[in-house]
Amino acid sequence: MTEAELYSVYKGVFVPKVLHPPECLKYYEEFTFRPDDILIVTYPKSGTTWMQEIVPVIQSEGDFTPIDTIPNWDRVPWLEEHRANILNLEQRPSPRIFATHFHYNMMPESYRKVKPRVLYVLRNPKDIFTSSYHYYGMASFLVNPGTVDEFLEKFIDGKIMFGSWFDHVKGWIGAKESDNICSIFYEEMIRDLQGSVSKLASFLGKSLSQDIVAKIADRCVFKSMKQNKMSNYSLVPTEFFDQQKSAFLRKGTSGDWVNTMSPAQSERFDAAYKEKMKGVNFKFDWD
Repeated sequence: MTEAELYSVYKGVFVPKVLHPPECLKYYEEFTFRPDDILIVTYPKSGTTWMQEIVPVIQSEGDFTPIDTIPNWDRVPWLEEHRANILNLEQRPSPRIFATHFHYNMMPESYRKVKPRVLYVLRNPKDIFTSSYHYYGMASFLVNPGTVDEFLEKFIDGKIMFGSWFDHVKGWIGAKESDNICSIFYEEMIRDLQGSVSKLASFLGKSLSQDIVAKIADRCVFKSMKQNKMSNYSLVPTEFFDQQKSAFLRKGTSGDWVNTMSPAQSERFDAAYKEKMKGVNFKFDWD
């Protein structure tokens, strides 16, 4: 199926129609944040599921009940997706934890008034491209990726779900208000998950002992998530996710792009990256 058949355009970016009907997008626009809300912001395939695993356990100070008993889309719901308007999010006790894939300039009006705490996760875009390529091949509500060359051009041009990675990153790292935003890298979490948990806990105002931090880091690893039915999307019907084609949680590594992109494709991406990120004064983990 084509983009016109599967996607609608919301504020300039493609969103899957089945996940983002008009009534849910309206709910998102009118959503009222609280100052102590926690908002996990990611471009797709940057580590959303990982953060949905870690942050609730930080908030519960090492109690794993939330990740053992509640599907991740309910424990940390997306504000813009198809069930947000029926989950009674307004009645959830503080601090509430949400997720979004939307760009900075797509935030609801209340975001700028309230400035909730934001955890912004960045990942090497070549790895995002690779993970996305496999994901698009197993999700029925996304346009088939085609060849690697074809999908690469779409990725570079932002003609995929949630638009341009380049615009997404530039918008969030360039946000005028930065005291409420904590940026963390996927690669940083792979290298030192315990240190990353400490960093996140500190930003969220949680004073955790090193024993609890170590306990969280030991549990919230890719292998555990992949085996956890509350996190691995095995509860989603195969008509939406065909995990026989590709697992939703595939490898959870850094640098796997070399197994998908040819040297020529890597050079093509590097040239686009250099042009589109020109003038960005930010130290990326993969540089």
